[in-house]
Order: sequence, then structure tokens, then C-alpha cells
Amino acid sequence: MFPPPPPRSLPLELSGTDLQAVMGPVLERVATHIDTLATQPAQHVDRAEETARSLIAPISEDGEDLEDVLSLLFDRAVPASFNAAGPGYLAYIPGGGLLHSAVADFIADAVNRYTGVWLAAPGLVQLEANVLRWLTQAVGFPSSAQGILTSGGSMANFSAVVVARARHLRQRDLRDGVLYTSDQVHHSVVKAAMLAGFPPPSVHQIPSDDECRIRIPDLEDAIARDRAAGKHPFLIVGSGGTVNTGAVDDLARLADVARRHNLWFHVDAAYGGFFVLTERGREALAGMERADSITLDPHKGLFLPYGTGALLVRDGHALRQAHSTEGAYLPAMREEGEFVDFCQISPELSRPFRGLRLWLPLSLLGARAFRVALDEKLDLARLAADALRQMPGIELVTQPALSLVAFRATRPGLDAAATNTLNRRLLDGVNRRKRVYLTATTVRERVLLRICVLSFRTHRDRIDACLEDVRDALREL
Repeated sequence: MFPPPPPRSLPLELSGTDLQAVMGPVLERVATHIDTLATQPAQHVDRAEETARSLIAPISEDGEDLEDVLSLLFDRAVPASFNAAGPGYLAYIPGGGLLHSAVADFIADAVNRYTGVWLAAPGLVQLEANVLRWLTQAVGFPSSAQGILTSGGSMANFSAVVVARARHLRQRDLRDGVLYTSDQVHHSVVKAAMLAGFPPPSVHQIPSDDECRIRIPDLEDAIARDRAAGKHPFLIVGSGGTVNTGAVDDLARLADVARRHNLWFHVDAAYGGFFVLTERGREALAGMERADSITLDPHKGLFLPYGTGALLVRDGHALRQAHSTEGAYLPAMREEGEFVDFCQISPELSRPFRGLRLWLPLSLLGARAFRVALDEKLDLARLAADALRQMPGIELVTQPALSLVAFRATRPGLDAAATNTLNRRLLDGVNRRKRVYLTATTVRERVLLRICVLSFRTHRDRIDACLEDVRDALREL
């Protein structure tokens, strides 16, 4: 079916025939890997240091045999990892790795067109712009909105802080600027503020309530105190699904506070934002459409491979105002209007063609396929929560707002330290079986276990297995 493999010393310029010879064995390995994902351990990092040391080697001067290289990858390096693409990966925030996007990446890398400037590839830039327009419409933004694709939520949050800074602080001393978040906000927001020039004391973390949502009266009090002290509040960050417990702040009330005090309102919805495609998600995220900017992660809620985030800004002019610069050697940039130069609205000049990894699966599958899959994840999270609630000795920390369930084991008479130890043992007991992989977090000094359902490959059978492993591990405590 495929021509013989190319010579041992591969030329830099592969012909079409050479490419087919390389891709045949590669596709065979990848297909086998994908077809066995469900039976692979949910994690296999028990001998991580030994594995890493065994792979320390210099780069060959004359190249190596293709089969030897593939064997090293698929037999030694890939298996020693978290099986993040598998159905049992319920840890952290899963990224599914949709294969349609892998095909798109291959096409994008093979044609290797530059999309930072509109003139360099107007057709491809337009395809990416189409995807971003769909995203802004999905969250309920007006036609004036603009967006950019980033490497992930961290960079999206960084650009959001930069845009808010440009709009509200202008020439003010950054040391006087104040940002407000909850104590449950993702740490990338704090890092974004630091990278944008704000010292750590500029980030005021407001306490959260029993549902792990920001306490809005405390927020308003903090704004009033800071203004009285001569500070310049300029940004409120709400959470559209926290990584600790999946909590969603009262976004509508936060929008009211931001408008009342003339502050930029950003929603970090990297984890939960795409649930807005579902009826239940829209209800949980009500008020997000009133934000000035929103962070989304397609590599979470749209199941794409890692490396795809998005920032959406209600006022597209603000995005351009914060990022636009001139370069004498570049072609003339488009004025604001129908078309866009992405280098003028983002931090990047050199950039990959990220848009294709969204455009291709959306074009082939349609939005409905993603909506149905997200609804299934909400169902599975509620199924898990209902089952955990019935287990003796298990306490749900919060009612799941989206697809993340936080819980812990308790025992009468145990103090806080002993209870935390109990939960670490429970986590080890579940993960030791390797059918699912869970992770823990710490909220108010309490160790909590988390089940995060956000892979298109995770279905009822794997949640049943997870619950069975929790029950068995409980009995062993």
C-alpha cells in the first residue's frame, strides 16, 4: 500500500512519495495508540525519574531509523505519562485531543502559511476570523466584539489584563492600580497581573462563600476602601468555573458591581465557558454575556488538543488599542473594519495557524455535536454527585455547577489533619487501580478529591468504574 521507507538519512526536502513512506508507519502507530486508549492505564508515572533518565541521549549526527524512533516514542516515552486523552482521565481539567484537530494541525504545518498579517494569507485569516466570530456569538457578545486565539487560558488572561490596563489606567502609576478576584481564582490571573507590571499587593483576593463563590459585599467594601486610600481599582475577575470545585461566581451581580464602579469586568471561563452552548450551562453562566472580556479554552470545553485558548473582548477596538504597533518592514496594516491583522490585536507577530484546528472539526461535525457532548458531561457529573451523596462517609463540598464534582471522606472524631490524611489515602486507593485518574486540591486547608468530566471519550461506563473504585477504596481505609 505504501512505497518502501526512505533512506536512513532523510533529506530535508521530502517529496510526496517520501512523505507517504514516513506517514504510513506513523499512522499505524497512532491508530493503534488511539484504539487502545480505553484499556491503557489512566496514569503510568510510577517510575518517572527512571524513565526520564533512560531517555537522556545526545542528538544523532547522521539520523536514526524511522522504526527505531517510533519505537522509542510509542513504546517508552508516550506510555510513561498521564493518559490525558483516555476516558478515565478525570483529573485536573481534561483536554480530549480531538483527532480532527490533529489532522488540521498536520495540514496547517504542511502548507506552513503565515497568518499574523492579513495580506500574507487572507483566505486562511478569514477562516480563523469566522471561528472567532462564532465564539463571540456563542457567548452573547455584540457584533463589535473581537477575539484572538492563544496558546491557552494563561495567555488569554494576560492579554485581558493588558486590555483592561490600557482602557482604565492609561498613564497612571501601575502601583496604584488594583485588581479584584476571589480566593478561588485560577493562579494564571495572578501571574498575568504580575507579567502586566502589577506587584503582588495589587491583586486583592476577596474571600469566597460556602459555595466557593466570591463574596460580593466584601468586594464592594474592598473597592470603597481602596478608593478612599487613593488607589485606582480597574478590574474585576469573575470565575466561570473554578478549577478547585467548579464553582461559578454570580456573574450577573459582578457585572452590576463593575458597571456601578466603572471597572473592567473579565470572566475567566477557561474551564466552564463552553457549557454556554447548553441550556443548563447558559443558566449557570448567566451574566457572562455582560462581561467586557472572556477567557475560553477550546482545548478544554471543545475537546481540542492542548495549546488552544481564546480571549474574546466586547469592544474590539479596545483589543486593538492595547496591542497595536507599527513595523517599518511589514506591509500596511488593515484599518479597523471587515478584515483583521491578528498581529495588531494580539501579543504575537509570528504565530501558528491555530484557527484551522477549530475550523476543521466545527466544519466537519457541526456545533450540535459539541453541544450534545457537553450535555452528556453535565449528566455524568450529576450522576457522580448523586452517587457520592449516597455513600456513607462521603461529603460533597459543593453542589456541582458544571461538570466538576468536589468531595471528601469524613470520619467522626477525626481532626482536620487526620481527615486530610484520610483523603490522601482515599485518592491513592482510587488511583492505584488505574482505571481512572483523580486529583486533589486544597480549599480552606481541607484536602478535597475532584472528579472532572470533560473528555469526549468519557461515558457512563467509566463513571460507573470510578464510583466503584471510590467505594472499594473507602472500604480499605
